[in-house]
Parts: sequence; structure tokens; C-alpha cells
Amino acid sequence: MTKIVSATAVQALKEALCTIYWYKSDLRSFLHNTISDRAIVAHANWDGYKRQIVSDVVDSLCHDQEKYLGDIRRLFHEVAKMDSFRHLEQLDDGKAKAEKARAAVAELRRIVEIHDEATDEAKNIHERREKEAERLRNSAAVREKLDEIKACYMSLISSCAPHQRGFELERVLYELFNLFDLDPRASFRNVGEQIDGAFSMEGTDYLFEAKWHKDPCSIGDLDSFAGKVHRKLDNTLGLFLSINGFSEDGVRAHSTGRPVIVLMTGADLMAVVEERIDFVSLLLQKRKHAAQTGGILLQIHEMTD
Repeated sequence: MTKIVSATAVQALKEALCTIYWYKSDLRSFLHNTISDRAIVAHANWDGYKRQIVSDVVDSLCHDQEKYLGDIRRLFHEVAKMDSFRHLEQLDDGKAKAEKARAAVAELRRIVEIHDEATDEAKNIHERREKEAERLRNSAAVREKLDEIKACYMSLISSCAPHQRGFELERVLYELFNLFDLDPRASFRNVGEQIDGAFSMEGTDYLFEAKWHKDPCSIGDLDSFAGKVHRKLDNTLGLFLSINGFSEDGVRAHSTGRPVIVLMTGADLMAVVEERIDFVSLLLQKRKHAAQTGGILLQIHEMTD
């Protein structure tokens, strides 16, 4: 089930609704006029406690966020724009009740603004993807170069000298980054560590590493690369390409906390050279997925945009 609204936002909405409406009749009227599927409001146990009623109604909407997205957004924005709490000030200890409601709405408003900014950014990313895809379709020179890169990569797949493939793969990727105007830098060596290359995209610097091992790359390979990225500035991320994929324990271990690397497989690379997706769109989707879920491996068949 797709989760569009975060658990933090849902909890803030529940808290705001509980503090804004002191009487259940007022709460019911507001929900009835805001939620289009009134059966959800009617099915709540209005003989129960207010906090449980709010929780049940909001959870019913969030159980299927795709179906009730319009109601969820309307509910968030209607509550977030509230600025008058005179109905609470008339109650016993009304000033304290109004201040509590005002604070809860302010917190919800802050979360809604962050969510709206993220939504706008996602829209911008989608528009950039469409623009890049259109440019690729209409650029004969780009497509010709991509065909050259594809031919080089396909020759490596059938190569009888696997010990040379890693080095040649770096050259293929350098040409690919250069094609998409990503300002690539070739292989370089820091003190005690080898890094296959680097490139820049949308103000973020990426370290790049490529492996063509017989078996999936291990957790040790990921630990080593993540360590290199951690030793750079905060605005640095890592892109790790392993033609034959990654071990499950490695992906799982690095998909917790704040990820600093994203992973790419041979299937992803093939999709790019076959023009099923441009490289910029591929990386943007992987980065967005990692930022939203913590998952560092979004595979090409899982991409929907």
C-alpha cells in the first residue's frame, strides 16, 4: 500500500483535531463538511472518547491513501489554515485550551509546508525527467553516441578477458557521464584509497565506484565505499555500480539510518544504453527513493515514473 503521508504528519493532524474541537458535535460537523466520503465519519463510534474517534477516522483515510488522497489533503490544509480559537477561549480555562490548539495547528502547518515543498520538488523532478527524455529522443548526436557506448558495453559482456573489464567499464561510464553533461572526473587516488571517478549533478558531488565481480558485491565492499563517501563533505553522495548486483545483507545494512550511497546494477546500465530511461532520470529516482525510504537499491523494474 502506497504511503504518501508520513506517520509524523498523521500524528500531528490527530493532535490538532483533538485540541481544536472540545465538543464532539463540533468535531463531527467539521469532519462531515470536510471529508467527501461521509460514511467514514458516520461509521466512527461517536459514543466513544474524542481522541479515539479522531484516530479511527484519520486511520480509515490513511489505510488507503491513494483512494482518499483528496480527503487527506483537504483535511490537512483546512486544519492547518485555522487561526481563530475564540470557541475555546469561552470555555473554562479557555486561554490555555486555545494556546494548546494554536501550538498544535502551528506544528501541523510547519509539517504541511515541508510536505508541499517536497511535493513541488517532486513535480519539478518529473518535469526535468520529461524534458531530458524529450531532448534525448530529439537529439540524433546524443543517440549516436549512446549507440557507441552501448556497443562498447556489449563487447565487454562477451569479453574473454574478465580481468580487463573493470577498467574498461570505468571508461564506458566516464563517456556516459560526459554525454549527460555531468562533469565527470576520471579515476583518482587519495591517500590509502582508490576511487573510480566522480561527477556532479544538480549541485551535488558524487563519488563513483564500479565493480564487475562474478558474485554480487558484499557488505564489505559497501562498507569500504561508504567510508570513502563519509570522509568527504556533507554535500557528497556515492554511486556504486555492481554489474552482478549486491548481497542482501549489504543492501539491508546500508538501508538504515541516513544513506550516503545509492546502488546501480547491470540491469540499470542496460536500461540506460537501450534508451529505456536516461541516466539523469535513473539517478534522480534512486536518490529520491533513498531520501524517502532509506532504501539504497531501487531497481529498474520498480521505477514507475
